[in-house]
Amino acid sequence: MWTPTIRYPDPAIEVIDPSFARYRVFSAGVERLATGCRWSEGPVWFGDGRYLLWSDIPNNRILRFDEETGAVQAFRKPSNFANGNTRDRQGRLVTCEHGGRRVTRTEYDGAITVLADTFEGKRLNSPNDVVVARDGAVWFTDPPFGILGNYEGERAEPELPQNVYRLDPVTGVLEAAATDLAGPNGLCFSPDESILYLVESRAQPNRRILAFDVSGGRLSNRRVHIDAGPGTPDGFRCDTDGNLWCGWGMGDDALDGVMVFNPDGTLIGRIRLPERCANLCFGGRHRNRLFMAASQSLYAVYVDTQGVAGG
Repeated sequence: MWTPTIRYPDPAIEVIDPSFARYRVFSAGVERLATGCRWSEGPVWFGDGRYLLWSDIPNNRILRFDEETGAVQAFRKPSNFANGNTRDRQGRLVTCEHGGRRVTRTEYDGAITVLADTFEGKRLNSPNDVVVARDGAVWFTDPPFGILGNYEGERAEPELPQNVYRLDPVTGVLEAAATDLAGPNGLCFSPDESILYLVESRAQPNRRILAFDVSGGRLSNRRVHIDAGPGTPDGFRCDTDGNLWCGWGMGDDALDGVMVFNPDGTLIGRIRLPERCANLCFGGRHRNRLFMAASQSLYAVYVDTQGVAGG
Protein backbone atom coordinates (compact mmCIF):
# COMPACT_ATOMS: atom_id res chain seq x y z
CA MET A 1 0.00 0.00 0.00
CA TRP A 2 1.44 3.37 -1.06
CA THR A 3 1.19 6.17 1.48
CA PRO A 4 3.07 9.35 0.58
CA THR A 5 4.88 11.05 3.42
CA ILE A 6 3.81 14.44 4.75
CA ARG A 7 7.15 14.97 6.45
CA TYR A 8 10.32 16.55 5.07
CA PRO A 9 12.86 15.33 4.42
CA ASP A 10 11.14 12.27 3.00
CA PRO A 11 12.41 9.25 5.00
CA ALA A 12 12.24 7.20 1.78
CA ILE A 13 15.31 9.11 0.55
CA GLU A 14 18.11 7.63 2.60
CA VAL A 15 21.60 9.11 2.94
CA ILE A 16 23.95 6.14 3.33
CA ASP A 17 27.17 8.09 2.82
CA PRO A 18 27.44 11.82 3.69
CA SER A 19 28.39 12.54 0.09
CA PHE A 20 24.82 11.75 -0.98
CA ALA A 21 23.28 14.48 1.20
CA ARG A 22 23.89 17.18 -1.42
CA TYR A 23 21.71 15.29 -3.92
CA ARG A 24 18.67 15.18 -1.67
CA VAL A 25 16.24 18.09 -2.03
CA PHE A 26 14.99 18.79 1.51
CA SER A 27 11.36 19.53 0.58
CA ALA A 28 10.98 17.02 -2.28
CA GLY A 29 9.16 13.76 -1.59
CA VAL A 30 8.63 10.62 -3.62
CA GLU A 31 5.39 10.81 -5.61
CA ARG A 32 3.41 8.04 -7.25
CA LEU A 33 2.27 9.33 -10.63
CA ALA A 34 0.42 6.30 -11.99
CA THR A 35 -0.41 2.70 -11.15
CA GLY A 36 -2.31 -0.23 -12.65
CA CYS A 37 0.48 -1.68 -14.78
CA ARG A 38 1.68 -5.28 -14.78
CA TRP A 39 5.42 -4.67 -15.28
CA SER A 40 6.68 -1.12 -15.80
CA GLU A 41 9.88 -0.61 -17.76
CA GLY A 42 11.82 1.61 -20.12
CA PRO A 43 11.00 5.22 -19.11
CA VAL A 44 12.17 7.94 -21.51
CA TRP A 45 11.71 11.70 -21.22
CA PHE A 46 10.56 13.99 -24.04
CA GLY A 47 11.46 17.48 -22.83
CA ASP A 48 10.16 19.24 -25.93
CA GLY A 49 6.67 17.96 -25.12
CA ARG A 50 7.06 17.74 -21.32
CA TYR A 51 5.96 14.12 -21.24
CA LEU A 52 7.34 10.73 -20.28
CA LEU A 53 6.83 7.44 -22.07
CA TRP A 54 7.22 4.08 -20.38
CA SER A 55 6.49 0.45 -21.22
CA ASP A 56 3.95 -1.83 -19.57
CA ILE A 57 5.30 -5.01 -21.13
CA PRO A 58 2.68 -7.70 -20.30
CA ASN A 59 -0.14 -5.32 -21.22
CA ASN A 60 1.58 -4.80 -24.59
CA ARG A 61 1.47 -1.02 -24.43
CA ILE A 62 3.54 2.12 -24.05
CA LEU A 63 2.01 4.70 -21.72
CA ARG A 64 2.40 8.48 -21.67
CA PHE A 65 2.52 10.74 -18.61
CA ASP A 66 2.03 14.48 -19.23
CA GLU A 67 3.95 16.49 -16.67
CA GLU A 68 1.87 19.63 -16.96
CA THR A 69 -1.55 18.01 -16.51
CA GLY A 70 -0.68 14.73 -14.78
CA ALA A 71 -2.77 12.87 -17.37
CA VAL A 72 -1.86 9.27 -18.24
CA GLN A 73 -2.94 7.71 -21.50
CA ALA A 74 -1.91 5.01 -23.96
CA PHE A 75 0.77 6.16 -26.40
CA ARG A 76 0.99 2.90 -28.36
CA LYS A 77 -1.09 -0.27 -28.08
CA PRO A 78 -0.19 -2.84 -29.15
CA SER A 79 3.47 -2.01 -28.64
CA ASN A 80 4.94 -5.31 -29.80
CA PHE A 81 5.75 -5.94 -26.13
CA ALA A 82 8.07 -2.93 -25.97
CA ASN A 83 10.67 -2.93 -23.21
CA GLY A 84 13.56 -0.43 -23.15
CA ASN A 85 13.22 3.02 -24.73
CA THR A 86 15.52 5.94 -25.39
CA ARG A 87 15.85 8.87 -27.81
CA ASP A 88 18.40 9.23 -30.55
CA ARG A 89 20.37 12.42 -31.07
CA GLN A 90 17.66 13.74 -33.39
CA GLY A 91 15.03 13.28 -30.69
CA ARG A 92 13.34 10.21 -32.16
CA LEU A 93 12.06 7.35 -30.02
CA VAL A 94 14.18 4.18 -30.15
CA THR A 95 12.51 1.05 -28.72
CA CYS A 96 13.45 -2.54 -27.89
CA GLU A 97 10.56 -4.84 -28.84
CA HIS A 98 10.21 -8.35 -27.44
CA GLY A 99 7.36 -9.20 -29.78
CA GLY A 100 9.18 -8.28 -32.97
CA ARG A 101 12.54 -9.34 -31.53
CA ARG A 102 13.88 -6.10 -32.89
CA VAL A 103 15.00 -2.53 -32.24
CA THR A 104 12.91 0.17 -33.93
CA ARG A 105 12.91 3.92 -34.42
CA THR A 106 9.74 5.99 -34.48
CA GLU A 107 10.03 8.72 -37.12
CA TYR A 108 8.69 12.23 -36.72
CA ASP A 109 5.56 11.30 -38.67
CA GLY A 110 4.92 8.19 -36.54
CA ALA A 111 6.25 5.69 -39.07
CA ILE A 112 8.32 2.86 -37.58
CA THR A 113 11.74 1.98 -39.00
CA VAL A 114 13.40 -1.33 -38.10
CA LEU A 115 16.99 -0.67 -37.03
CA ALA A 116 17.96 -4.27 -36.22
CA ASP A 117 16.19 -7.63 -36.09
CA THR A 118 18.85 -10.12 -37.18
CA PHE A 119 22.55 -10.77 -36.68
CA GLU A 120 24.55 -12.94 -39.05
CA GLY A 121 21.32 -14.24 -40.56
CA LYS A 122 19.71 -15.25 -37.26
CA ARG A 123 16.88 -13.57 -35.37
CA LEU A 124 17.72 -11.51 -32.32
CA ASN A 125 16.51 -12.92 -29.00
CA SER A 126 14.48 -10.14 -27.34
CA PRO A 127 16.24 -6.75 -27.24
CA ASN A 128 15.98 -5.44 -23.69
CA ASP A 129 17.54 -2.01 -23.14
CA VAL A 130 19.09 0.59 -25.42
CA VAL A 131 21.23 3.74 -25.36
CA VAL A 132 22.38 6.03 -28.17
CA ALA A 133 25.90 7.46 -28.04
CA ARG A 134 26.91 10.98 -29.07
CA ASP A 135 28.13 9.67 -32.42
CA GLY A 136 24.66 8.24 -33.12
CA ALA A 137 25.61 4.60 -32.57
CA VAL A 138 22.80 2.51 -31.08
CA TRP A 139 23.91 0.12 -28.32
CA PHE A 140 21.51 -2.52 -26.99
CA THR A 141 21.37 -5.73 -24.98
CA ASP A 142 19.80 -8.94 -26.24
CA PRO A 143 18.96 -11.53 -23.55
CA PRO A 144 16.22 -14.13 -24.16
CA PHE A 145 13.85 -12.94 -21.40
CA GLY A 146 11.05 -11.90 -23.76
CA ILE A 147 10.91 -15.27 -25.53
CA LEU A 148 11.07 -17.54 -22.47
CA GLY A 149 7.28 -17.50 -22.15
CA ASN A 150 4.08 -15.88 -23.37
CA TYR A 151 3.78 -13.16 -20.71
CA GLU A 152 6.24 -10.52 -21.96
CA GLY A 153 6.36 -11.70 -25.56
CA GLU A 154 5.94 -14.91 -27.54
CA ARG A 155 7.70 -18.14 -26.53
CA ALA A 156 10.48 -19.09 -28.95
CA GLU A 157 13.88 -20.74 -29.03
CA PRO A 158 16.90 -18.43 -28.89
CA GLU A 159 18.97 -18.44 -32.06
CA LEU A 160 21.87 -16.31 -30.83
CA PRO A 161 24.10 -15.97 -27.76
CA GLN A 162 23.36 -13.19 -25.27
CA ASN A 163 25.30 -10.21 -26.58
CA VAL A 164 25.61 -6.45 -26.41
CA TYR A 165 25.34 -4.99 -29.91
CA ARG A 166 26.46 -1.75 -31.52
CA LEU A 167 24.72 -0.46 -34.64
CA ASP A 168 27.08 1.80 -36.57
CA PRO A 169 25.40 5.11 -37.46
CA VAL A 170 27.27 5.51 -40.74
CA THR A 171 27.49 2.02 -42.24
CA GLY A 172 24.43 0.49 -40.58
CA VAL A 173 26.53 -2.55 -39.71
CA LEU A 174 25.51 -4.43 -36.54
CA GLU A 175 28.40 -5.78 -34.47
CA ALA A 176 28.55 -7.84 -31.29
CA ALA A 177 30.39 -5.45 -28.99
CA ALA A 178 30.42 -7.74 -25.94
CA THR A 179 29.86 -11.49 -25.82
CA ASP A 180 29.95 -14.35 -23.31
CA LEU A 181 27.45 -12.63 -21.04
CA ALA A 182 24.88 -14.02 -18.60
CA GLY A 183 21.68 -12.06 -19.02
CA PRO A 184 22.86 -8.66 -20.34
CA ASN A 185 20.28 -6.15 -19.20
CA GLY A 186 20.45 -2.41 -18.45
CA LEU A 187 23.28 -0.32 -19.86
CA CYS A 188 24.44 3.28 -19.79
CA PHE A 189 27.46 5.45 -20.48
CA SER A 190 29.54 7.51 -18.09
CA PRO A 191 29.16 11.28 -18.68
CA ASP A 192 32.14 11.43 -21.06
CA GLU A 193 31.21 8.10 -22.69
CA SER A 194 34.62 6.63 -21.86
CA ILE A 195 32.94 3.83 -19.85
CA LEU A 196 29.98 1.62 -20.67
CA TYR A 197 28.23 0.13 -17.64
CA LEU A 198 26.24 -3.07 -18.06
CA VAL A 199 24.04 -5.15 -15.75
CA GLU A 200 24.80 -8.86 -16.00
CA SER A 201 21.55 -10.08 -14.52
CA ARG A 202 22.15 -13.83 -14.57
CA ALA A 203 25.71 -13.78 -13.26
CA GLN A 204 26.53 -16.24 -10.49
CA PRO A 205 26.54 -16.20 -7.54
CA ASN A 206 25.25 -12.60 -7.67
CA ARG A 207 24.04 -10.12 -10.22
CA ARG A 208 26.71 -7.58 -11.02
CA ILE A 209 27.37 -4.37 -12.88
CA LEU A 210 30.23 -4.61 -15.33
CA ALA A 211 32.32 -1.76 -16.70
CA PHE A 212 34.06 -1.56 -20.08
CA ASP A 213 36.39 1.06 -21.47
CA VAL A 214 35.06 2.57 -24.72
CA SER A 215 37.25 3.75 -27.57
CA GLY A 216 36.47 4.03 -31.25
CA GLY A 217 33.22 2.13 -30.83
CA ARG A 218 35.04 -0.81 -29.24
CA LEU A 219 34.90 -2.21 -25.71
CA SER A 220 37.90 -3.35 -23.68
CA ASN A 221 39.07 -3.98 -20.12
CA ARG A 222 35.94 -5.78 -18.96
CA ARG A 223 35.72 -5.73 -15.16
CA VAL A 224 33.26 -6.12 -12.30
CA HIS A 225 32.32 -2.64 -11.10
CA ILE A 226 29.66 -3.58 -8.51
CA ASP A 227 28.74 -6.93 -6.97
CA ALA A 228 25.03 -6.63 -6.23
CA GLY A 229 24.99 -9.24 -3.45
CA PRO A 230 21.34 -10.12 -2.75
CA GLY A 231 20.10 -7.22 -4.88
CA THR A 232 18.81 -7.20 -8.44
CA PRO A 233 20.00 -4.21 -10.46
CA ASP A 234 18.09 -3.82 -13.71
CA GLY A 235 17.97 -0.51 -15.58
CA PHE A 236 20.06 2.50 -14.60
CA ARG A 237 21.30 5.97 -15.57
CA CYS A 238 24.27 8.23 -14.85
CA ASP A 239 24.08 11.75 -13.49
CA THR A 240 26.47 14.52 -14.52
CA ASP A 241 28.77 13.71 -11.57
CA GLY A 242 29.13 10.13 -12.77
CA ASN A 243 26.96 8.55 -10.06
CA LEU A 244 24.92 5.48 -11.06
CA TRP A 245 21.21 5.58 -10.14
CA CYS A 246 20.12 1.94 -10.33
CA GLY A 247 16.68 0.34 -10.35
CA TRP A 248 16.79 -2.34 -7.67
CA GLY A 249 14.76 -4.89 -5.76
CA MET A 250 13.85 -8.47 -4.96
CA GLY A 251 10.42 -8.28 -3.41
CA ASP A 252 11.95 -7.31 -0.08
CA ASP A 253 11.42 -4.04 1.77
CA ALA A 254 15.15 -3.87 2.40
CA LEU A 255 15.94 -3.98 -1.30
CA ASP A 256 13.09 -2.46 -3.33
CA GLY A 257 13.69 0.95 -4.87
CA VAL A 258 16.76 2.74 -6.23
CA MET A 259 20.38 2.38 -5.15
CA VAL A 260 22.88 5.15 -5.91
CA PHE A 261 26.59 4.44 -6.34
CA ASN A 262 29.41 6.92 -6.79
CA PRO A 263 31.87 6.52 -9.71
CA ASP A 264 34.06 4.29 -7.53
CA GLY A 265 31.18 1.84 -7.08
CA THR A 266 30.50 2.78 -3.44
CA LEU A 267 26.87 2.80 -2.30
CA ILE A 268 26.05 6.34 -1.14
CA GLY A 269 22.26 6.62 -1.17
CA ARG A 270 18.94 4.94 -1.57
CA ILE A 271 15.35 5.73 -2.49
CA ARG A 272 12.93 3.31 -0.87
CA LEU A 273 9.88 2.25 -2.88
CA PRO A 274 7.10 -0.21 -2.02
CA GLU A 275 7.78 -2.03 -5.30
CA ARG A 276 10.81 -3.30 -7.15
CA CYS A 277 12.13 -0.63 -9.52
CA ALA A 278 12.97 -2.04 -12.96
CA ASN A 279 14.24 1.09 -14.68
CA LEU A 280 14.50 4.85 -14.42
CA CYS A 281 15.45 8.04 -16.20
CA PHE A 282 15.99 11.72 -15.51
CA GLY A 283 13.54 14.27 -16.86
CA GLY A 284 11.73 17.47 -16.05
CA ARG A 285 12.65 20.92 -17.31
CA HIS A 286 16.18 20.68 -15.89
CA ARG A 287 16.70 16.89 -16.03
CA ASN A 288 16.56 16.90 -12.23
CA ARG A 289 13.41 14.82 -11.78
CA LEU A 290 14.03 11.11 -11.41
CA PHE A 291 11.26 8.98 -12.94
CA MET A 292 11.13 5.39 -11.64
CA ALA A 293 9.27 2.58 -13.43
CA ALA A 294 8.53 0.15 -10.61
CA SER A 295 6.53 -3.04 -11.08
CA GLN A 296 2.91 -1.83 -11.20
CA SER A 297 3.54 1.90 -10.86
CA LEU A 298 5.42 5.01 -11.95
CA TYR A 299 7.11 7.16 -9.29
CA ALA A 300 9.10 10.40 -9.37
CA VAL A 301 11.24 12.55 -7.09
CA TYR A 302 13.19 15.76 -7.58
CA VAL A 303 16.91 15.50 -6.85
CA ASP A 304 19.75 18.04 -6.74
CA THR A 305 21.64 16.73 -9.74
CA GLN A 306 20.98 16.28 -13.44
CA GLY A 307 20.92 13.25 -15.64
CA VAL A 308 23.43 13.06 -18.44
CA ALA A 309 22.02 14.61 -21.60
CA GLY A 310 20.73 11.90 -23.89
CA GLY A 311 20.57 9.38 -21.04
